[in-house]
Amino acid sequence: MIKSGFEAIVMGASAGGLEALHTILAALPAHFAVPLLIVQHMSPHSDNLLAEVLNRHSRIVVKEAEEKEIPQPGIAYIAPPDYHLMVEADRTLSLSREERVNFSRPAIDVLFETAAEAYGDKLIGVVLTGANADGSLGLQAIKKFGGTCVVQDPLTAVASRMPQAAIASTKVDYVVPLVEIGPLMQGLLEGKRG
Repeated sequence: MIKSGFEAIVMGASAGGLEALHTILAALPAHFAVPLLIVQHMSPHSDNLLAEVLNRHSRIVVKEAEEKEIPQPGIAYIAPPDYHLMVEADRTLSLSREERVNFSRPAIDVLFETAAEAYGDKLIGVVLTGANADGSLGLQAIKKFGGTCVVQDPLTAVASRMPQAAIASTKVDYVVPLVEIGPLMQGLLEGKRG
């Protein structure tokens, strides 16, 4: 049961992201209360197996996001290789081949900024391990619209630059070790964290 009023979580990862996403998704209960929208930096020529790999060890469904899809609770949507994942004003998902942002497509900032506008203060944004500053501007947008900002403790990141950049640019609400992110998200949804 949602007591918190949160309606979605967006998450971004780059270098070291597969391990981080695996750790977080494996910790979530099967009936997770909101949709989870994920950008993992990857090669445009990637074999597209990320969702399949993560789905093997997760109690929630992990799938690749599709155009005009309506995000559902208990499902994690992964941005496809070489497409930006965006949230439209009506909260449907949209895929775009627009210019790279932070040398990336998909880019974390694109997802975070569009989700911040669509969900406002009902959004949780999570920046994970990575070797560039993608996600920093998006996290600022989430904060501006009243959302909650979570960053992986850089000391627990394979690549610390992305979480460090997020912490430096935004007054984040939580900086926690990787293993605590899944339980923190669940606690926020249950209204157990202030």
